[in-house]
Amino acid sequence: MLTAAGFPVAVGLFALMHVVAAVAVPPRSPVWSWAAAHTVAEAVRLSWPFGGVPLASLGIAQASGPLLGLARVGGVVLITWVVFALAGALATLASSRSLRPAASVSVVVVVALWVLAFAAPRGTDTGDVYTVAIVQGCGEQGTTALDVPPAQVTAAHLEATATIDGDVDLVVWPENTIDVDHFALSEVRDSIAAEAARLGAPITVGVTEEASAHATYGAVDGFVNAQYVVSPDGSLSAPYVKVVRVPFGEYVPLRDTLASIGIEVPLIPRDAVAGTDPAVVEIDGVATAAVAISWEVFFGRRARDGVLAGGQVLLNPTNGSSYTWTILQTQQVASSRLRAVETGRWVAQAAPTGFSAVISDDGEVLARTGISEQAVIIYDIPTRRGHTVYTRLGDRPFMVLAAAAAIAPWAMGVARRSQIRRRGSRSPARR
Repeated sequence: MLTAAGFPVAVGLFALMHVVAAVAVPPRSPVWSWAAAHTVAEAVRLSWPFGGVPLASLGIAQASGPLLGLARVGGVVLITWVVFALAGALATLASSRSLRPAASVSVVVVVALWVLAFAAPRGTDTGDVYTVAIVQGCGEQGTTALDVPPAQVTAAHLEATATIDGDVDLVVWPENTIDVDHFALSEVRDSIAAEAARLGAPITVGVTEEASAHATYGAVDGFVNAQYVVSPDGSLSAPYVKVVRVPFGEYVPLRDTLASIGIEVPLIPRDAVAGTDPAVVEIDGVATAAVAISWEVFFGRRARDGVLAGGQVLLNPTNGSSYTWTILQTQQVASSRLRAVETGRWVAQAAPTGFSAVISDDGEVLARTGISEQAVIIYDIPTRRGHTVYTRLGDRPFMVLAAAAAIAPWAMGVARRSQIRRRGSRSPARR
C-alpha cells in the first residue's frame, strides 16, 4: 500500500475483506451485526497481512471527529463499530423513514458509549512538567537515503539544535537522523553529547546502525532502527529497537519467494532486524518514555505496550521524507492523536522534514511545524500515570465481541431451524 505497485493490491484485498463480511451476514440481519462484521474486516488488517496495514482507517478519520473520545475505551476497533452502526442506522432511516427496533438499539448503545467515553478513566498528571524541544532539521520531501547523504541529515539537526538557547529538560530528534555502523563508537555521538552537555539536557536520537553493533543480535546480517538517549555526560541509554517494521520499506516479506520468480527489491537489499524489548526508554532525570518509532504509531498495541511498561509520555520519532505529498504525514498526526487519547499520554512527534507536533492527552494538536522547514518546537509537557480502559484491555476483547456479534444472527438462525426440526419430529402423524 505504500508503493505504486502495492496500492492496487491493498485496495483489492481490503475491498475483498468487506465483500466477505457482507456475504457472511445473513440478509435482514440487525444493524449492529452488520456493523460488527465489517468491523471484524477492519480489525483483521490491524495485524494482517505482514503485521498489519492500518492506513486510511475509520479510526484515523475520527481523529478530528466527535467520536475520538471512544478511543480511550475501545481504541480503533470500538470507533470503527460505532461509525458502521451509525451509518447503518442512517441508511435504515433513509430507506424506511423510521428506525427499526434493531437500528434503534444500535443508536441507543452508541449514545451510551459516547457518554461513557467522557466519564471513562484517562489517567492523571504526575505533577511533573518538563520543557521539551522537538527538533526538525528540514529537507525536501520525496527524497530517500540514496538521494541525501546521511551526514547531511545529521548536520541539519545539529544546526537546528544549536539554535536552542534556554533551559530545556529534553531534546527529541526524529527517526533515522543518524546512519552509522556503530553509534556508540562513532564521532557523531561525541557531537551530540557536546550539545547535550551545552544544554544540560538529554537528547533522544533516531539511529540506523548495523545489527551486529548490538550483542543481542550477534553476527546477524541486517540493520536496526533504534532510539537512544544521549545524556549530558555522554553516556548512552539502553536503546529501544523498533519492533513493527514497514513491509517493503524496512524489510521484504517473502523475499526468497519473490526472488525465485525474478522480482527483486533493489532499494531494500537487506532487512531491518525487529526488536524484542518493551517500547520504552529511560530518560535520566526526566521520565520513562513510551516509544513508537514512525510506523509503529499506527498500531495502538505499540503505544499501549510502552504505557504498560511504565511510559509517562509518548515519543514518536518518525521520518516521512520519502513521501512526496503530505497524505501519510497527515494520517500520522491523526494516529498520534488516537494514541494520545487511547493511552492518556501527551505525544511528542519529531520528523526531519515534517510534520513535528505536540499533542495533549485529549488528542488536541497544540503545536505543529510545516513541511520542509527547519524548526524547533519548545513546549512544556506534563508526564502522566494511570490507565485508560483501552490500556487495561487492549484490542482483543473488542475484537472478540465484534466477531461474536457478527456471527450471532447466523448462529441464531441455525438454532431456530434446529428447534423447528425437533418440533416437527415430535408432532403426531396426521391421519
